[in-house]
Amino acid sequence: MTKWKQIIPQRTIMGTLKHGSDLLEELTQLCVRENITLGRVQAIGAVQKITIGFYDQERREYRFQNIGQPLEITNLIGNISIKDDKPFIHAHITLADEEGNAIGGHVASGAIVFACEFILEVYGGPVFTRCFDESTELALWRFPD
Repeated sequence: MTKWKQIIPQRTIMGTLKHGSDLLEELTQLCVRENITLGRVQAIGAVQKITIGFYDQERREYRFQNIGQPLEITNLIGNISIKDDKPFIHAHITLADEEGNAIGGHVASGAIVFACEFILEVYGGPVFTRCFDESTELALWRFPD
């Protein structure tokens, strides 16, 4: 059965991430500082290097690919919820190389920013907490009924 909750838009934050910073770490620290526990994130820009993941549904594990070259962030989309009692950003990304070839996947730590402009949409409403889901073996949203 599909589960859903109504959320309430509260505010929008726009900014740039520091050159040379870890993309997820920098966004997470902003969420901690601003007490953001529920939201949406999107971004464009470029990375110096990145690690992206793909979830192998048969093996029930992530496979990661390290890409050690500059790439354009053509789109980053994600959400903010709570995992292990702190803000957690779950994001997917599409990247392009110098020839316009695209690659994408789950953003892992170690994405080093060259330049990045982001938008955080902050929501109010029930707490969305990530918990282990037996059917997928992923940490998925759980919220009050």
